[in-house]
Amino acid sequence: MRRRHFLTFSATAVGGLLVFTLDRQPMRVHAQSDRKIRVPLRFFDEREALMVSAAAARIFPSDATGPGAPEGGVVIYIDRQLAGPYGRDRYRYSQPPIEDGVPEQGYQGKAPPREVYREGRVLLGQDFDRLTPAEQDARLRGIETTYFFRLLRQHTIE
Repeated sequence: MRRRHFLTFSATAVGGLLVFTLDRQPMRVHAQSDRKIRVPLRFFDEREALMVSAAAARIFPSDATGPGAPEGGVVIYIDRQLAGPYGRDRYRYSQPPIEDGVPEQGYQGKAPPREVYREGRVLLGQDFDRLTPAEQDARLRGIETTYFFRLLRQHTIE
């Protein structure tokens, strides 16, 4: 097999999130469906991933105009970020003394992002992904002033 043929075949087989059926109607390929994560996780366990995915889906829902957080693989993006140097706060100075800063300085706390998510799991509750959409919205409204929610919202938008 020639290199050009291999690259073309690979791009056709693997590339893109949008796959067309025979009747030319778009069908989205999801990183998760039916309460199952189909991609190996590096930081979250499956229970945590389902909770974060449900929260991200309420922040950036799918609608008639296009895909949302589940189709975009937001939970996989967050999982990879927290498993890497960013999750361990490799690029942020986090040695004592920890002082309260002004809002323009951003987060000045001691906890790295992976610990913020671990604490946020408690705020969401173990059953978050099993709640109705209205109950999920109410629970998210209750924590929307926390740093965890701001971080989750920022990662979902990214």
